[in-house]
Amino acid sequence: MKEVIKRYSKDNLTVVWQPAKCTHSKKCFAGLPEVFNPENRPWVQLDHKTEEVIIAQVKQCPSGALSIDGAVNNDETSVAQSDNTSTKVTVTKGGPLLVQGALTIELANGETLEKVGMTALCRCGASANKPYCDGSHQNIKFDS
Repeated sequence: MKEVIKRYSKDNLTVVWQPAKCTHSKKCFAGLPEVFNPENRPWVQLDHKTEEVIIAQVKQCPSGALSIDGAVNNDETSVAQSDNTSTKVTVTKGGPLLVQGALTIELANGETLEKVGMTALCRCGASANKPYCDGSHQNIKFDS
């Protein structure tokens, strides 16, 4: 299955959306409905707020489905980069494990994946995108 990645750009800012990573927490459109509105097409409209406001909201994405592509304003720091000195794991009620920081995932087939930033790992077993959460916990009413 081909991974879908969508990019929404304005000036020096590109917001990347990876729907397979989305846990449907609704933080993006609850926090900034002028930019992130699933009823609009396209659902991401960067013209309605400043780069700084959009970047701050993207940082709130718990799954990492939303990120900023490349450097922001010629600064080498991007949203995906974080403090690599520690890793924090948060167990969400009825949802995924949210891992913030540097992470190495070794898959059953021996493939190794390196992640930095926010990663949402499936805890319910229903995800079609394991080991990542795809929001399937909502469909099966996972409540643990």
